[in-house]
Amino acid sequence: MSYIPNLQKKYKEEIVAKLMEEFKYSSVMEVPKLKKITLNRGVGGATQDKKIAANAVEELTLISGQKSVPTKAKTSISNFKLREGMVIGAKVTLRGTKMYEFLDRLVSVALPRVRDFRGIKDKAFDGRGNYSLGITEQIIFPEIDIDKVSKITGLDISFVTSAKTDAEALALLKYLGLPFKNQNIAV
Repeated sequence: MSYIPNLQKKYKEEIVAKLMEEFKYSSVMEVPKLKKITLNRGVGGATQDKKIAANAVEELTLISGQKSVPTKAKTSISNFKLREGMVIGAKVTLRGTKMYEFLDRLVSVALPRVRDFRGIKDKAFDGRGNYSLGITEQIIFPEIDIDKVSKITGLDISFVTSAKTDAEALALLKYLGLPFKNQNIAV
């Protein structure tokens, strides 16, 4: 038997039943699920210093537990000293086991380390059931060694779900443990 993360077990055993009851689904296949989590980092100073871009790729690999890919500029912009093909960030897409492990670490370890944390906003849905979250400092993740960080930058985290509406996605993400400011659902 292969390893199944705790959050994935919780989803199958508890969350599916709660969502079916709440939204009156007729089939288990209608219940929304988390498809993938994407992490994206843009690095502003990468045009002057190539080490910054390399560090961004390395740090994103540490944070996600999966090899990240450098993102390259699509067009040249002379005012920004940017040439087509220059590395300007990093990205990684998590699915399956690694996705649930990352979400568990994000909710239980990283977000509580944010200074003056009172929950995340519930307004960043795109209308199709996907949610985006911005993190201002990468040092909230315990995998990052603060002494080795040359520049504090943030990253964007997007949660892609199979939900049809934002209300369904909000309920799914709340049940998965994301700490929203306005907790209307008793978890």
